[in-house]
Amino acid sequence: MYRVSKSVSFCYGHRLLNYQGKCQHLHGHNARAVITLERDSLDERGMVEDFSEVKRLVWAWLDSEIDHTLLLHKDDPILSVLQDSGERVRVTEENPTAEHLARLIYDYVAERGFPVTGVTIWETETSYASYRS
Repeated sequence: MYRVSKSVSFCYGHRLLNYQGKCQHLHGHNARAVITLERDSLDERGMVEDFSEVKRLVWAWLDSEIDHTLLLHKDDPILSVLQDSGERVRVTEENPTAEHLARLIYDYVAERGFPVTGVTIWETETSYASYRS
């Protein structure tokens, strides 16, 4: 089995509902996503995937949907205030945890036909969450 991983960095904000602690308040992260792809055999170029193609795909989506965006649950009471103020907000069905964000990125990459097997989100230098198939 061949495996490659591509790392991309981005910034986002969020807050967690039904949580007691610092993360119940609006805050931001300088995050890093590591996208892992696997294949049993290499393509005609001798690659699992071209690193630059993975970066192009993931960064284009992150830049338009996640980077410098506030991720808020659809039931967050401040959602309408921020939307009415013109803030960049992405509404989530799930609590916008690092685990949820890893799944969002995984699903995006998989839906585009890439052989993704896992995404890890480094929310801080010492904390990360992953989603794998």
